[in-house]
Amino acid sequence: MKYANAYLVGVGVGLVLLATFVLTGHGLGASAAYSSLVGSVVAAAAPHAAAANPSYATYTSLNDWFVYEILGVALGGAISAALAGRLHFSIERGPRTGRVTRLATAVAGGVAMGIGAKFARGCTSGLALSGGAVLSIGAWAFIVCAFAAGYAIVPAWRRLWT
Repeated sequence: MKYANAYLVGVGVGLVLLATFVLTGHGLGASAAYSSLVGSVVAAAAPHAAAANPSYATYTSLNDWFVYEILGVALGGAISAALAGRLHFSIERGPRTGRVTRLATAVAGGVAMGIGAKFARGCTSGLALSGGAVLSIGAWAFIVCAFAAGYAIVPAWRRLWT
């Protein structure tokens, strides 16, 4: 299967990030879109509770730039996969990993990332891309720690994939 040139895609992401700063005044990120989804549901189900809770009060509309960003990411990914002939449903897993185990670890990882993003008041993409682009010391410290953690944990998880 043919993949896009990683260097060209990296330049493209950088240009999109620059355009985002210029056009919207803030960087990229994903967790705000999910916060808007949850906040909208809570506001519809219990408007007084949503208004009284700062975690929900800020995010009570789906008419938010970050929601459109995530929809664009999903649509762009689907178009890219279709153009490359890779648009199909599959569960990527190693030969010794069952489907249920793979899906359970994916959900657990997603939940852990979501909780971490809420505690950190932002997601890894927003911190690494947007924070790194404005040379935030905290963002660069995070990037180094994230890569170090990834390299440290890979040997333990590799056995599930080989």
